[in-house]
Amino acid sequence: MHPRALSRILRGGTAERRPMVDLQQVSSFGGIDADVDDLLDACFEEHEAFLAARDHARFLVLGRKGSGKTAIYRMLVRRRSPDSFSVGHSFDDYPWYHHDRQAVGGVPTEERFVHSWKYLILIALSKILLNQDQSQPWSEEAMESMSVVEQFVVDSYGARDPDVTQIFSPAKTLKLRGSLSVGVSFARAGVNAERLPMESLPLVFQEVNRNLTQAVVESLNPDHDYYVCFDQLDRGFNPGDSNYLDRLVGLMLAARDINHAAMEKGQRLSVLIFLRDDIYQQLRFEDKNKITENSAVRIEWDSEATRHTLQQVMEKRFSVALSIPEQGAWDAVFDTAEMRGRQAKYQHMLDRTFLRPRDMIKFCNEALEAHNLRPRCSERIENVDVNAARKPYSQYLLSELEDEIFKHVPEYESYIELLKSLEALNFDLEEFKRVCAARERSLPDGAEPLDILRQLFEFSMVGYLQSGGAGYGGSVYVWKYKDARARFSEAAMRFRVHPGFTEVLGLKMWTRT
Repeated sequence: MHPRALSRILRGGTAERRPMVDLQQVSSFGGIDADVDDLLDACFEEHEAFLAARDHARFLVLGRKGSGKTAIYRMLVRRRSPDSFSVGHSFDDYPWYHHDRQAVGGVPTEERFVHSWKYLILIALSKILLNQDQSQPWSEEAMESMSVVEQFVVDSYGARDPDVTQIFSPAKTLKLRGSLSVGVSFARAGVNAERLPMESLPLVFQEVNRNLTQAVVESLNPDHDYYVCFDQLDRGFNPGDSNYLDRLVGLMLAARDINHAAMEKGQRLSVLIFLRDDIYQQLRFEDKNKITENSAVRIEWDSEATRHTLQQVMEKRFSVALSIPEQGAWDAVFDTAEMRGRQAKYQHMLDRTFLRPRDMIKFCNEALEAHNLRPRCSERIENVDVNAARKPYSQYLLSELEDEIFKHVPEYESYIELLKSLEALNFDLEEFKRVCAARERSLPDGAEPLDILRQLFEFSMVGYLQSGGAGYGGSVYVWKYKDARARFSEAAMRFRVHPGFTEVLGLKMWTRT
């Protein structure tokens, strides 16, 4: 018997703890789309981002496409119990042209849509109070407020559960007197409180929202949790559309204000926003830094900010797919032989991802397929399977990136051709300048090498070497996907293409000299 095996037995263990698996019995370890992958929910039950949103600690959830925003959104929207209520909006078919007509004039540009968002959120909360929360009115004090909410909604929309996509429809006429406590400002504005055309709502938004906020917040049961969630706000995203950007800013400011009003009254309410990191970076407004510091949480994996790893994500999937214990499931699926450069398989695969669940799921699925297609394949996935998976995975990663980058950098295809011309992952600035000069005719007019690298850095196609001193001791490559706050350095001299693009760009691991 091998001495190590004997040692394990003497310590009370066994020589072989790894469960037996039959990889031929499964075709995949799940999908990469959160909308059709129920298993992804289990990976977020203890994640810091989910807990921060669930516990009303943060209302803005940021992350790259595929990092898990929709999974958390879906968990919260499905979170129904006698003391927890939620509603979710993704706005796939929302009539933005009606919403845009509610823009308020005479205010800073980024605040044009704050009141229209507040109104929409308050109607969504009213729907929860009137149709979901069976404790209402939860007290004698709340009875009067609930009466105000119900009378306004029913009188104005003809039902207790109006379609939120129609709340700004020109066909609707609001009735304010007798429900909301309207003041003299209505008369001064020439508004008929009995029949207020929807097009006139911006004239009295401030007073309507103030009174409706008071009624809704006072109606909330302090022992219950309430969530209004907004996801998939990138649908139709156009960085050149000022209305789109102003809408997002308006939503954030409206969510902040309503969350603050609820917090002051001791209510457990969160208006939650799930947004892509790259879109958030495009927004410019006065209180952005305060929201970033105090109200935002980023979904991260395999970083210093979290104890959660993509290996844990996959072990949950392996456990379900193969009916094996979750602990040790990675070693049950992948053998322990090191990859080239004495690198563990997990680290080898991790380095080729953007630290997102969907990337690791895709890589593992490709490795599984390669394994199962191999004649007389081994019990576990081996190096040869991982290497075979790299090409289809690399193509997938580029396709995923294209979905994000094309609206921000319309010239990205010509920039990708520049990277292909480098032939190697590692390159220096002078080499990149030579490549740009050789392909000048295919580049946009006025495109400068540093500007191109800056744009590629923003989408993590390239990282730059941050020198640690002479001989590059302690030097590290800086990547945007690892640190959303990282900034491009114009002083950088050495760069690296993200390893995940090695195969699709036809690059080599060495540095060209």
